[in-house]
Order: sequence, then structure tokens, then C-alpha cells
Amino acid sequence: MLISFLRTVVLYLLLIVTVRLMGKRQIGEMEPAEFVVTMLLANLAAIPMQDSAIPLLSGLVPILVILGLELILAAVSLQSIRMRRLLCGKPVILMQNGKILERNLQRTRVNLDELTMHLREKGIFDLSTVKFAILETNGQLSTLLYAKEQPASARDAGIRVRETELPVTIISAGRILAENLHLAGRDGGWLEAELKRRSLTAEQVLLLTVDAAGTVYLVRKEDLA
Repeated sequence: MLISFLRTVVLYLLLIVTVRLMGKRQIGEMEPAEFVVTMLLANLAAIPMQDSAIPLLSGLVPILVILGLELILAAVSLQSIRMRRLLCGKPVILMQNGKILERNLQRTRVNLDELTMHLREKGIFDLSTVKFAILETNGQLSTLLYAKEQPASARDAGIRVRETELPVTIISAGRILAENLHLAGRDGGWLEAELKRRSLTAEQVLLLTVDAAGTVYLVRKEDLA
């Protein structure tokens, strides 16, 4: 039992490191090649994890080989458009200038029900408002509406709005993130004043963020109740 436990821990940690090295795409929307790699890793790890008769090294080597191949192919793909298309394919236009391209639907094996379903997921119920619909290599559908169907922006309406700033987390789960405090251009005195103004201590705060404009967002721990 102890050996099985230790083997499982080693394989688990190795898979975590492997996926981290492969990049965040592996845990997001995956390309076909990435999906294959993920499935291979799961199967390769499961065999030595379940069968203690198999040497642990025999389970580690294939995983490391897959990792090496993935990193090499990723590096080659960055330089070669042909390699990217070979491994990931290329986007396919399903609707162009408001017209459904039936031949491309057949190529990608997407039926009309699936197309309309993906459009509804994006809040589009009227196909006549869609100028382009593109099936991306990760299986997602990108759409471009006709200009008259798109919501008006602040620029279109002639309204001057303040730029949105990226908030920086200062306190997380009662813990002060000193590095982020410096990153936000604030100091301990500012934080102490903000907490004192609200009659709080850092330990009582679940989340506190501030952006470049000085907007503070604060959630108390008891707000979760």
C-alpha cells in the first residue's frame, strides 16, 4: 500500500509539472494535437499507477518523452506555418457575407443544428445578422455581426469615458501581498488608512483590490455568510 501511495504521488506531481511546462493552453481550449497529448499522458500515468509490478521508471520515461516531443513541436510550430496547420489545422469559414457555406459545413461535419446552437450560445438568434461565422481550430465559433447589428460603442455615441484600469490585489484571504502593494504604487500607510477608515484589520478582509485610478474594491470575510 505504501509503495502504491508513493508511486501515485510521484506520477501525480510529474503530471502537474508536465502540464505546467506545456503551457496554459493545455488546460484551456485545446487544439487537436494538444488533446491527443493530454489523453496519452492520462493513459501513460494510469498504467504504472494501477500496476505496481511495472517499474516506476517504465512509467516515467514515456511521459518525459511525450513532454519532450510536445516542447519540440511547439518550438517548431512557432517558426513554421506549415507545421502549425499540420498539427492544428486552420480556421474554416462557415458563414460568409450572411450566407451559409454548405460545403464547408460538410467538410467540418457541422450540421445546421450545431451551427445555430453555437450562435445561440453567443446570444445570436437571428442568422441574418451574422456576416461571418468562423470555426476556429480549437472547436470554438467566432462571429462577426453586420455593422448595423453591432452594439454602439462609446466612441460611436460620442461619449467620453474613463479608461478601465487593471485592479491589483492587495489583500487576499486576510493576507497582505506586499509585492502587489508596491506594484500598485501604494505603501503600508495608505493600506492602514484604508482599513482604519472602514474599521477593519487585514485579517477581516477577504479581498481588497485597487486600480491605477485609486478605485478600491473590498469584500469582508463575513460577507460570505
